[in-house]
Amino acid sequence: MGSLQEKTPFLKLGGNFVYVETPMRVIGIISSLISIVLMVTYKQSTLYLGIEFVAKYSYSGAFKYFVVANGVASFFSVVSLVLAKPCSKNSDRNKYFIVFMTDLVATMFCLTRCAAATSFGFIALKGNEHTGWMKICDQFGKFCHRIMESIFLAYFASLLFLFLTIWSAWKSSNLHVIAGK
Repeated sequence: MGSLQEKTPFLKLGGNFVYVETPMRVIGIISSLISIVLMVTYKQSTLYLGIEFVAKYSYSGAFKYFVVANGVASFFSVVSLVLAKPCSKNSDRNKYFIVFMTDLVATMFCLTRCAAATSFGFIALKGNEHTGWMKICDQFGKFCHRIMESIFLAYFASLLFLFLTIWSAWKSSNLHVIAGK
């Protein structure tokens, strides 16, 4: 009887894809971790009318969530990284489904962290006249620039994780369909 990969030659491509999949996971994790470091380590102070004002991530609930969600997404990505390698050699659909679920959780945290940080960053950049929120990027330009870099890296990681989620879903569903025949 042969293995599932012997019966389905297109699944053999999945074994080679691990050489692309693993670096993508590692790059995504590193991007998320660098994003955390950029967000957490920088603060800027400025004098305005003789009063010192400080801008740092911990003053914003959205940026705090960004950091925590980055950490959670990185954790689930590491779990996926650990699980994906053995799954590439063994075509067990249940294992691939677990990889899919961990990828999905990581991607959802990635997308929500980016949405929260982007919305708050936009208010910091443009302000909101209706609510009386002033734009602060005029006074804290370096801080806003650092935040933009952090958010950009988070979006990059989100795209990688989204692609990996689609890949693991495809892999899991194809194994399910083939195993049912």
